[in-house]
Amino acid sequence: MESLKLIPRADGLLDAAQLPQFPIMAARLQGELASDGSLTLALWGSGDVGVLTLGEIAGPMVIAPGRIETAAGQGLYVAQSAPALLLRGVTPGPIHGGPGGRLSARQVGADWVLSAGVDEAEAARAATLGPEQIVAEARDYARACDLAPAAEPLLRSLVLQSAHAGLSSIRRYPDGGFAGLAAGLAYSTPARTYYRDGYWTLQLLLRIAPDIVAEQIELLARRIHADGEAPSGVIIDGPHAEAFERSRLNDLALAAVHWAPGEWWSDHFDSPLMFVLAVADHARVTGDASLARRYWTQIEAVFERYLSFTGFEGLPHKPRNDRDWADNVYREGLVSYDLGLWIGMLDAVAELGDGWRPQIADGARAAAAAGRKAIEAHLWRGDWPADYIRDDDSAEDHLALDALTLLRHDALPADKALTMLGQVQDRLESRRNTDQPYGDFGMLCCFPPFARAADLRAKSADAYRYHNGGDWPWLDALYAGERLRRSLSGWRYPLTRWWEWCLAQGWAGAVEHYSVPFGRGSLLQAWSCLPAAVALQYADKMAAGDPEA
Repeated sequence: MESLKLIPRADGLLDAAQLPQFPIMAARLQGELASDGSLTLALWGSGDVGVLTLGEIAGPMVIAPGRIETAAGQGLYVAQSAPALLLRGVTPGPIHGGPGGRLSARQVGADWVLSAGVDEAEAARAATLGPEQIVAEARDYARACDLAPAAEPLLRSLVLQSAHAGLSSIRRYPDGGFAGLAAGLAYSTPARTYYRDGYWTLQLLLRIAPDIVAEQIELLARRIHADGEAPSGVIIDGPHAEAFERSRLNDLALAAVHWAPGEWWSDHFDSPLMFVLAVADHARVTGDASLARRYWTQIEAVFERYLSFTGFEGLPHKPRNDRDWADNVYREGLVSYDLGLWIGMLDAVAELGDGWRPQIADGARAAAAAGRKAIEAHLWRGDWPADYIRDDDSAEDHLALDALTLLRHDALPADKALTMLGQVQDRLESRRNTDQPYGDFGMLCCFPPFARAADLRAKSADAYRYHNGGDWPWLDALYAGERLRRSLSGWRYPLTRWWEWCLAQGWAGAVEHYSVPFGRGSLLQAWSCLPAAVALQYADKMAAGDPEA
């Protein structure tokens, strides 16, 4: 392992010689403490409430979710019950307020309490928190994230920080009501919650907070159209949403992307599929099918929608646009990632409809059987499925990690699944791929880079960046999970290498994505909790170790 800037400890926390960039995320308060001591704070749904500079925080120090403690007795502690944090042994500079609410500082002995609120009432409630309560809440929260206490330091710290990314995505209104799962730090104005980010996040939350998953499903169900369409995300109610709606109505460019009230980036190809999968996963884990009954109209509409998209192969064709998870790529036609989700949706409809809507269930079962045969016939290109086959029958036939949705939902025969996993190991694990120029850094999300520049935009236009070969921890976990599900060795590298890389760079949190030449995305991205979910799901298999580690 290369030299680490952050050292995983036996208790799952991280040792640091100096202050790293530190993300702050709780039910209401969020922000970042930069390594130079500048602190930016915001409120979910309201935006920035203040910027200030702290006095020196000198290492060595211990980093925990929502907490920093130095050997000299300094500390930062994030409250969980209200938007407040405590500074111990650190003097804050003047506050430069922001438009999203109010932020104030009060001294309590040698401590300083920063409290925020979207209005006077919330600010007053936050100001009632005393230093010891804030410290206790921060400590209790870190313990709640420690879901693998028996694991060795690297894996324990990975699970702890990944769980932090998932648990801290649970957002609240000022009155405490559920306000959606945030995708990460950068999604506050307008506050919005996503179908696909939420889906991968709920894989962990179903194990530890199934009631939250039910609330998320109920929130997303409101924006499923009568014809089964759904946007990328749902705007959370509040004054910021009203301001966004006024802007949308008066800006043609905004209206061209966000077509309907309450929607963020309308008509995404994968969102309706994710909704049905979420309902089915909740029913499977909890044994409670009431959400499926309540939202059967939406489920049936999604089922019918994708039947209407089928072409002569009997498979749904995606229009040429950038509206699925790879939202910097104009994928079209038969897209392996989307087809894997579609097969999963059909299986879910069949499962949920049994004994309830048998005719629909039988239709979904028949469509899934035919779909599996068609996927094998049309997508398989020797040793792996094409990324996508355009409507003109040309193909982007490189190996893409997101095509593992086909394996997750058993859309390919077992022998082809094993062949594909072997190719992923050889081509997408950077340690084995000597044809890519950046050495051993983790997983490539595709290789080789996309062949046609016209299919790319923005960050993905650069080779080895973003959707064009970057490392995404949620995809790494998808791959590790497929190896573990089949009792294959070689799971540890994709599950942990991204975290080793983060520690080596001094990134204090589960990142969204990264690449060697272009750096990282945001810290504390919610769906980067999927590695923790996989580690917990397959803990028994992992306990035996990995011969290929």
